[in-house]
Amino acid sequence: MLDKAVMRLAGIRKILGLLAGYDILQAIFIIGQAVGLSRMITLFWEGKGLSLSSLSLFIGAYLGRHAINYAKDRMLDDFSAQQAKLLRKQLLEKIFALGPTIVQKEGTGNVITMSLDGISLVENYLHLILNKMMNMSVIPWIILAYVFLLDWKSGVVLLLVFPLIIIFMIVLGYAAQAKADKQYASYQILSNHFLDSLRGIDTLKFFGLSKRYAKSIYRTSENFRKATMSSLRIGILSTFALDFFTTLSIAIVAVLLGLRLINGQMLLFPALTILILSPEYFLPVRDFSSDYHATLDGKNAMQAIYTILNQESIKGEQVSLPTWQDKSQLVLDDIAISYDGKPFLQGTNLTFEGYQKVGIIGMSGSGKSSLINLLSGFLPLAQGSITVEGKEVVNLDQEDWKKQLLYIPQNPYVFEMTLRENITFYTPDASDQDVLEAIRVVGLDELVEELPDGLDTHIGNGARPLSGGQAQRIALARAFLDKERKIMILDEPTAHLDIETELELKEKMVPLMENRLVLFATHRLHWLNQMDLIVVLEKGQVVEVGTYEDLLAKKGAFYQLKYAMGGESHV
Repeated sequence: MLDKAVMRLAGIRKILGLLAGYDILQAIFIIGQAVGLSRMITLFWEGKGLSLSSLSLFIGAYLGRHAINYAKDRMLDDFSAQQAKLLRKQLLEKIFALGPTIVQKEGTGNVITMSLDGISLVENYLHLILNKMMNMSVIPWIILAYVFLLDWKSGVVLLLVFPLIIIFMIVLGYAAQAKADKQYASYQILSNHFLDSLRGIDTLKFFGLSKRYAKSIYRTSENFRKATMSSLRIGILSTFALDFFTTLSIAIVAVLLGLRLINGQMLLFPALTILILSPEYFLPVRDFSSDYHATLDGKNAMQAIYTILNQESIKGEQVSLPTWQDKSQLVLDDIAISYDGKPFLQGTNLTFEGYQKVGIIGMSGSGKSSLINLLSGFLPLAQGSITVEGKEVVNLDQEDWKKQLLYIPQNPYVFEMTLRENITFYTPDASDQDVLEAIRVVGLDELVEELPDGLDTHIGNGARPLSGGQAQRIALARAFLDKERKIMILDEPTAHLDIETELELKEKMVPLMENRLVLFATHRLHWLNQMDLIVVLEKGQVVEVGTYEDLLAKKGAFYQLKYAMGGESHV
């Protein structure tokens, strides 16, 4: 039940040692509580009245027991919260290091829920599993040893029943694990499906497909509901069965003790003490069973997170690279990459020089994003070589290369901060004059006028929502403020915008491309007459490279693509 990854957490051995110490004390307090209560009842039965010493023992043991519980809970709360915070940081760092490829592989919705709900499940899992497992490993055996001291026959009964209950738990546990795995898989599918449908709702409505997708989401949610109910049925069955067997075991002990009391073979004090301790003996097992399914959810989430954390980064030997200038050169020589098990760009030879605008064009699935991911340093080479300014690198996951990149994706992230902080995210020392100039250049004036607190208005997430065009303008403003980075990579940044908004943004974006190496992946052909060089992709291969005029005159793949996509307008 305890995931191996838990034993690799920082400080786990210290926590386990402290828990073991706490549980030994707690077992002693439980025994003290039972002894105090039994002694008081026995003395009353014998007509000797209330024993203050027995009462003091009972109260002291009771308070000590609950003080231990409080101390354990506080310690585990702090530890699990600290580990969850660290795990979230490691997960986000790994996602950023692996880049968009891992998000595409796992699904956006799954990655989001993993980073939010998944971490919360892991935090709860750590608190429960460490507490329950240690309770079950320590407390029953100390109680059993004391029962043997009082009456070995009762100790034998308790000892024989305990392994049977554990075996029964293991059998039901395997069934519960299978159901929990199915439930978590359904949850991942639902997360991805719902978020993808939500992001594309405008397109679905435009094509009249929104009702069909609503039914699809309903079917997916129904599958998740059925998986959840199936898992709950196993959980309720296992809890009922465990309660039944433990209650039956306590009843057997009580009957045997009663018969021996009637026959005068046993005194009242040890009999009462054993009877009070019997439920306490089984309590850790029952507690573990009642929270077993909560631990399964957390364990599944933890395994999913570590699946990502254990993925190897492509980062290899780091090479010192110079700052990109007007005569710099990037050469891709006979390269190939493998993406999602498929070969792409085999035998590709490309050279990018100085400050030029390079358009990367092709139909969906042609390999545009794969080439962009390679140039961004998120994909490794399968063959060939990459040379930057005459220096060969194993891949472009190079610190000196990434420090020079401005990356603008389809959906730029708007942080839950003020508009000013969003715009100056990469240039926090920018002056108000520079910020206002960036706002003017990218056309955010109207937005600033609408905001109640101007630049100091909180935006993003739960604050003021923004349109896709406004989010793209904020990303452009960030790029405008950063004068140092000379390489701009754009991965279909206007794919989700209407043509009017896109053409308006185009006027703002083109000036920002001056004096930079711009690598622009798009399927909107009206951008291409602004490009100095065009790379045409088809079925994962580079089929043409040249200027806009040369490719049109050639009447090859680009010419066919242009007219197949209705490219005569806006070009």
